[in-house]
Amino acid sequence: MVEASIGVALAPQHAPDAGRLLQRADVAMYHAKSTGSIHALYDPEFDSHSPERLALLGELRHAIDVGELVLHYQPKIDLQTGRVVGAEALVRWHHPKRGMIPPDHFILIAERTGLIKPLTHWVLNTALRQCLEWRNNGGPQCVAVNLSGRSLYDPHLPLQIAEILRSSAVPAEALVVEITESAIIVDPTRAIDTLRRIVAMGVRVSIDDFGTGYTSLGAIRKLPAHEIKIDKSFVLGMSGDKSEEVIARVILDLGRNLGFKVVAEGVETQSVARRLAVLGCDFAQGYLISKPLPADQFAAWLADYQPHSFA
Repeated sequence: MVEASIGVALAPQHAPDAGRLLQRADVAMYHAKSTGSIHALYDPEFDSHSPERLALLGELRHAIDVGELVLHYQPKIDLQTGRVVGAEALVRWHHPKRGMIPPDHFILIAERTGLIKPLTHWVLNTALRQCLEWRNNGGPQCVAVNLSGRSLYDPHLPLQIAEILRSSAVPAEALVVEITESAIIVDPTRAIDTLRRIVAMGVRVSIDDFGTGYTSLGAIRKLPAHEIKIDKSFVLGMSGDKSEEVIARVILDLGRNLGFKVVAEGVETQSVARRLAVLGCDFAQGYLISKPLPADQFAAWLADYQPHSFA
């Protein structure tokens, strides 16, 4: 199967001459390819050669080495019981001058420069050691870690995960790896092969942002996954848009029929949580429950949390 990614740059908005226009169309094309999109319109944010990007690139390796990266954790609850069943680890860069930098400002840089491998290692190692502490103290029994599309196509990823699991003394079933639907569709054959090797260890797989990509039903059926996550754009719209609820219901039905657990992201209101529970959604994340929190604040939140059913 042949796939194409298209980069678009416009004159004179993006460049005044043909040479720079082609360069920026090329940048947009690589952005489309890295996100699994069919096309992308150039944006200076995509350009790894902008002064800000170059500065961040020079500092990211240092940030990984000296501990400027931090993980925040967002709980995932069972909608029927309200019990906390896990947490998602979300990386942040606590820059000494720029403050807290969100991942979308530096993950693409890491992917393009080869720093994604040490970054992924750091996130996995830190998250699993935190999970071990939770498990020893009656906290969540599993932690979810997001993997970039570039990591998914690294043939050494399964071995890397196996080594980190051994060194952290955490059982494989305590780890959930989250992969976006768009990352999988770039090269489904390679992605599925890597995921099967990860699943064979006992690690669980979650398909993130489900419903926003273009995965065929045939490919979905073959995915070695345990759960799918309804993209928050559909969940947020359920309060006032019946069509968004219809999409959520279709994803729920599809997930159940294929044997997947279903997680709703972006749950912010009691009414949406109750509606999702009625529709048979298994789990929920969102600001209604808690925003992502640093490890110490997450521990305090857990101590105060009182489970209650939304069914």
